[in-house]
Amino acid sequence: MKKIYLYGNWKMNMTRAETEGFYKDFAEQVTGSPLAAAMGKTLEAAVFPPFTSLGTAASAAKSLASCPAPILGAQNVYFEPKGAFTGEVSIAMLKDVGCTHVILGHSERRTIFGETDEFIARKVKAALDAGLVPVFCYGETLTEREGNAAFDVVSRQLRALSALSPAELEKIIYAYEPVWAIGTGKSATSAEAQEVCAYSKKLTGEMGASSAAVLYGGSVKPDNAKELLSMDAIDGALVGGASLKADTFLQIYKGYAGI
Repeated sequence: MKKIYLYGNWKMNMTRAETEGFYKDFAEQVTGSPLAAAMGKTLEAAVFPPFTSLGTAASAAKSLASCPAPILGAQNVYFEPKGAFTGEVSIAMLKDVGCTHVILGHSERRTIFGETDEFIARKVKAALDAGLVPVFCYGETLTEREGNAAFDVVSRQLRALSALSPAELEKIIYAYEPVWAIGTGKSATSAEAQEVCAYSKKLTGEMGASSAAVLYGGSVKPDNAKELLSMDAIDGALVGGASLKADTFLQIYKGYAGI
């Protein structure tokens, strides 16, 4: 069985109390179950809370003495180390609270906050230089897909990282998220997701990342996860709403693994 990356993007959800509740429920779901043996082997679980809940998540993870905790990541970061950047958070701050991963390039950052390919690439480089694992998001809008431009958009967004070395490109987790499937309840079909993820592997391979992990994100839920995760070019899922509760989050892997 292939290794599955199960990453949960909480977006602007989850107070500190709700975060504590998630970790409690996570431990109850994992402890004494086949999930415990899978964690860190055939299952790499990670959660990406909002900034205000990162410290709570880190503390809650330490309290799970008999249960492997999910990897902790943040949803964004700025590339400058410090300074007059009101509202931003530095890489050192994320590492200080215990983060090892960070989501970059999410479509909501691109479309709502105007982040460009070049701007995101600077963040990716800064994260890599500091030892954080970037979860690099990319994907096309509905208009772009209907205009047969999906592969052009994916190529442009991925090639924005072409200045990175092959070793750096290998360290990135790639997450294909068609914009039209994020938060809409509409997921790409397994064939559509497989096609773009396979193209992503081919392109990143040409750029130097011969064994890149590619995730699919976009309305991933327990009822569609098994088919999506069974595709040979899909190494895992970047999950939104279904990651807010430990049982539905873990059910995505359980359904795939048959446990």
